[in-house]
Amino acid sequence: MSAPAQRYDGRPRLLSNQARSITEHAKAVGALPTSVVPQLIDMITASGLRGRGGGWFPSGRKIASVAGRANPYVVVNGMESEPAAGKDKLLLRLAPHLVLDGAELAALALGADRITVAVHRDTGLARHMMNAIADRVAAGWGKVEIDVSEPPNWYVSSESTAVASFVGGGEAKPKADSARVSGVNGRPTLVSNVETFAHIALIGRYGPNWFRQAGTGDSPGTALFTVSGAVRSPGVYELPVGITGETILRVANGVREPISAMLVGGYGGAWIPPTQLHRPFSPEGLEPLGASLGAGIVVALPARTCGLFETVRVATWMADQTAKQCGPCFRGLPAIAEDFAMIARDGSRKAYERLRFRLGVINGRGACAHPDGVVKFVDSALKTFALDIRRHLSGQLCPGGPRVLPIPELPSESEGWQ
Repeated sequence: MSAPAQRYDGRPRLLSNQARSITEHAKAVGALPTSVVPQLIDMITASGLRGRGGGWFPSGRKIASVAGRANPYVVVNGMESEPAAGKDKLLLRLAPHLVLDGAELAALALGADRITVAVHRDTGLARHMMNAIADRVAAGWGKVEIDVSEPPNWYVSSESTAVASFVGGGEAKPKADSARVSGVNGRPTLVSNVETFAHIALIGRYGPNWFRQAGTGDSPGTALFTVSGAVRSPGVYELPVGITGETILRVANGVREPISAMLVGGYGGAWIPPTQLHRPFSPEGLEPLGASLGAGIVVALPARTCGLFETVRVATWMADQTAKQCGPCFRGLPAIAEDFAMIARDGSRKAYERLRFRLGVINGRGACAHPDGVVKFVDSALKTFALDIRRHLSGQLCPGGPRVLPIPELPSESEGWQ
């Protein structure tokens, strides 16, 4: 579908609707547009909205795959397990009712009688969302029952089937069956990201053509980008999909020092060289580089920081996040991390050859996408930091430089998966 003649005016759509109370929210965007419910799925499909949780799957197709199934359920995924991300937490704090509106419209369109908002523990978001829900109930706003759940803080616990499993009383581990077929307590479940539901709330009010005024023909709309690293003004920015990496850095007031790479998409994403920042940051624009927008993470790596050691830190942390359900994950990922560590630390050529073999063997073999994300991340490091790797393999080792990427503590053993 071609873009409409009217152009996007450049103003934020999600972040301009900062209304924490239901009264402020109603003044800003009006009542919940329940009249569009019969046409909502067609509207979302026509808008071209793609999920903003990481996979960028067409939202209309996703919702349509649940429609017509008996006893459906809706889950708002606010887990945001990517350590370098902050967009979903910010959106839930600034505009909780926009998110809940989108979830409620989707639930009404599907005939679901319940919505669960899933957020990480120890963030304060559960209490914040429960207050927002109570505010809606007191105002007589909405028709679907909403509650809040707090799955554990494991990285893989934010995966859709893991969230659905936990909400249904099971372990927060990925499952083989799609949540859309067998999710919460075996019910067909729509699990979508916080930002995705917020966009649905606005599409329901302003229509698909309005949504398509921003972004690209294949990936319309705006997106929230969490920008950090060697930029002067780190933060969350709402920008049109398809904007270039150069413009993203400029919006963050530019870089404060030379950079050697950009991490795009998150810890299951990819490194790209600065020479590619002229490309449009959209799924189709980044695909030739083996990269994707993922969860909207953009990290500018300072040139004085060794990309190899940063890759080791992330790969090791990701290996520790496995649910230990399949060999490619709990055996393959630690081996990948150790091989890369031996390259960075010791300049081991044998480790380099082993690593290249393992990346090919492990990719696509896991029970979920977790090992594939690590393979993608590490493989992109081999390409983007190829010169550094040659130096390390020739004995020109480096101390690593300052650390840039955040590495949270692992959940305690007592927390488990429930």
